[in-house]
Amino acid sequence: MEKRWVLKKEPDKEVVKQLSNQLNINEVLSSLLVHRGITTFEDARSFFRPQITDLHDPYLMKDMDKAVERINLAKDRGDQIMIYGDYDVDGTTAVSIVYSFLKNTHKKVDFYIPDRYAEGYGISYKGIDYAVETGHKLLISLDCGIKAVDKIKYASEKGLDVIICDHHRPGDTIPPAVAVLDPKQDDCNYPFKELSGAGVGYKLIQAVASNWGLSPEKVYPYLDLVAISIAADVVAMVGENRILAYYGLKHLNKSPRIGIKYLLKSAGVEKKISLGSEHYFKRLITVTDLVFLLGPRINAAGRIDSATDSVRLLISNNTEYAAKLGKQINDLNTTRRELDSNITKDALKILDDDIDIGNKKATIVYREDWHKGVVGIVASRLIDKYYRPTIVLTKADNLITGSARSVKNFDIYDAIDSTHHLLENFGGHTYAAGLALKPENLDQFIKEFNAYTEENITDDMLVPEIDIDVELYVSDINFKFYKILRQFAPFGPGNMSPTFKTSNVIDTGYAKLVGKKDNKHLKFSVVHPDRTGNPVPAIAFNKGHMLEEMQKGKPFSICYHIDENTWLGNTSLQLRILDIKFS
Repeated sequence: MEKRWVLKKEPDKEVVKQLSNQLNINEVLSSLLVHRGITTFEDARSFFRPQITDLHDPYLMKDMDKAVERINLAKDRGDQIMIYGDYDVDGTTAVSIVYSFLKNTHKKVDFYIPDRYAEGYGISYKGIDYAVETGHKLLISLDCGIKAVDKIKYASEKGLDVIICDHHRPGDTIPPAVAVLDPKQDDCNYPFKELSGAGVGYKLIQAVASNWGLSPEKVYPYLDLVAISIAADVVAMVGENRILAYYGLKHLNKSPRIGIKYLLKSAGVEKKISLGSEHYFKRLITVTDLVFLLGPRINAAGRIDSATDSVRLLISNNTEYAAKLGKQINDLNTTRRELDSNITKDALKILDDDIDIGNKKATIVYREDWHKGVVGIVASRLIDKYYRPTIVLTKADNLITGSARSVKNFDIYDAIDSTHHLLENFGGHTYAAGLALKPENLDQFIKEFNAYTEENITDDMLVPEIDIDVELYVSDINFKFYKILRQFAPFGPGNMSPTFKTSNVIDTGYAKLVGKKDNKHLKFSVVHPDRTGNPVPAIAFNKGHMLEEMQKGKPFSICYHIDENTWLGNTSLQLRILDIKFS
């Protein structure tokens, strides 16, 4: 698929030069900082050395005082508390945080994760009934609840108080809960609006700890789970999230909880032979590991079976029990991969047979026997091929349910909201959402959704873009440069790993195909024919089809990230190629 390369506007040269002198770094690096809004020495110090003391006061969040007051009442009266959360990574990490913290001082605390298939997303009537029947007086919802108006009314009628902790967009009516913690409420003055669900849960325990006179350090051990939620839920890696992720990763690397050790071990990440003072594993765990190694495994339990096991693993202090759960969850992740692969093949076959696919600005596929737990993953896979807003639907409990994923600059939540009169429920974010509707409404939903995309998507939006930070000569790449670049982490939306462009390079003549199964990746080294400097190794995943063209010796341009590659104990720099364009 052809991609459009978009080079960011060159920042003010005087600002770049001044910052370069202040920090004693080259102007390429200072340009990257200016692109991120960092223009002074103080800005740079805050960026490179985030301070946990810069986290916002949790009591700035609307209703935080009410939430803490109700928790204190529960503690004083001995009320049973139910910690209730969504079944994805954000929900299960949030539940693990709040449950573990409260359980330390209040023994009457339980947790509940709804069944994806029997109850669906969010607070359910079944969950409320279970809480009431088992004697709970307070329910704390995490990563869900902001649109559950009727269910919160139902809980209140049953004598069950609810504290909502959510980060999704509210609807027109705020549920009548005891307290509603959601920074996206219009009348919430909390300074940072992009917390994850677990991030909101963390702010709650911060506030409770402060009220109880505990030192701030008492809540730091939960930052590892906040970091996992930030990475897996793909929220903005700026402001408070970047501080939370920075310290969460430090904690995870130095002192990982038992469940995390087993999940990473199952992913092939080995611990050090002797535990050093800096980190537990042989290499530093990064956001990339959280997204691609930990996140899918934690998610797998809720996608295939019950996410309750994910929480049990994350809160476990028993090595033997954690090992057993870790194996079960890793086995479920293997099953998830197989389902994902098979359903993706089915969906691609349906789309390949659609002769009108090229004229549509959205992709909607439906088959009633697809596994509900992986349709969101499949939607992302389809975007990789067709680059259209995509909805993958299946059938469960007499409803058609599904997941939606989007492309850059198209708000899939707003698009689905335009059809809300046809839906039983929906929720989500700008680029990912879920929905459910009655079968008799499906045709009309497809018609109205397609009409919305026709009106709101331009042809340019259907061409994938690669945002390029700056142009660079490969001869300028060295470990000194990379050492500073690495300090830009943790990376994520709003602070993506810098993307570079280099023009008119040639392969050194040793390009080859690599890959364990099908040799579909391209490995080569590049140099500038008119500049001195050593060749720089490069890897281009899924671009093996370009080998023949590269072997012709013609110059080409590349855009890429800079990574480390360790092989047989030796570490070198490597370009991770995003795209190649031949002259």
